[in-house]
Amino acid sequence: MHDLSSAPLRIARPTGDLGAAERFWVDGVGLEVQWRTDASAEGGHRLTMVGPAGGSWHLELVDDPQCAAEAHPTDEDLLVVYLGEPASDAWISRIESAGGVRVAARNPYWDTLGVTLRDPDGYLFVLCCRDWDPAERTGAR
Repeated sequence: MHDLSSAPLRIARPTGDLGAAERFWVDGVGLEVQWRTDASAEGGHRLTMVGPAGGSWHLELVDDPQCAAEAHPTDEDLLVVYLGEPASDAWISRIESAGGVRVAARNPYWDTLGVTLRDPDGYLFVLCCRDWDPAERTGAR
């Protein structure tokens, strides 16, 4: 069995507007562009990978308007980041200025413990004030 506990993670998804998605994730959220390519790359799509500096995860934003139009993000398609403290009002404002829209979460748990924002493609991003404690989540205490 492979140990996935520290394996790097990539989340890939289509975007209908690569520029708007990059503004949201880079200018708003504060992630860094880690790699990008134009349509000459294998697969024929432009894409941009963004992630936290030194992090073990990143988002691959694939410029595919047709696929993005076919995607239907639901209220349970969440990307949750556990911050260990509340997100600052200035950070939330910066994300909103970069195209994010603050929304009420379907599950009130997220409204109690954080802030939910919709990105330009309709996916939800949650800034959770809790720490991540794997033992607490699995009941392994």
